[in-house]
Amino acid sequence: MGGVDVGDGKGKRSMNADVNLIPFIDLLLVTVAFLLITAVWITNSRINANAQIPGPPDPTKELTPKTPEKILNVHIEEEEFILTWRQGSVVASEVKVPRPASKDGPPKYTDLAKKFEEEWNTHGSHKNADDPVVDQAVLHARDNLPFKEIVAVLDALYSPKRDMKIEDGTAKVPVFNMTFSIR
Repeated sequence: MGGVDVGDGKGKRSMNADVNLIPFIDLLLVTVAFLLITAVWITNSRINANAQIPGPPDPTKELTPKTPEKILNVHIEEEEFILTWRQGSVVASEVKVPRPASKDGPPKYTDLAKKFEEEWNTHGSHKNADDPVVDQAVLHARDNLPFKEIVAVLDALYSPKRDMKIEDGTAKVPVFNMTFSIR
């Protein structure tokens, strides 16, 4: 190991000022290793993206605009349920169903279930037994709504049924597929 020579202690001291290179070289090697490792991790964490996300247009395909599906939006308000059929941004129909006063026990919304069936019979798109797709419903509820109320609305939403062909024959399935709205 290197050091600094300060002389023999007699008379004028001679100073040996050699620079100790071993710690300097150790520091450089650690720094180079750190930079190489981080450079590898940075290139692995990249996501390649370009501005042509759906891809370049295919000139062989015709550009036919696709008509958006009708979606039933169910808004649970304080005093009523608002059932809105939307096709894209266009409101096709809107119906308000009064919300019954809450009583002891779990709520049951039989009037709402009947209204769901009426609305599906009027505006539903997927009624054929050969059609494997069901209509979409989006549930809009406030954050502090009790869970039992949400379950009661879901029970009413899933009460209308239709025939659908499956492998072994036909089965009764709910007419709506439900998703929750997020804000």
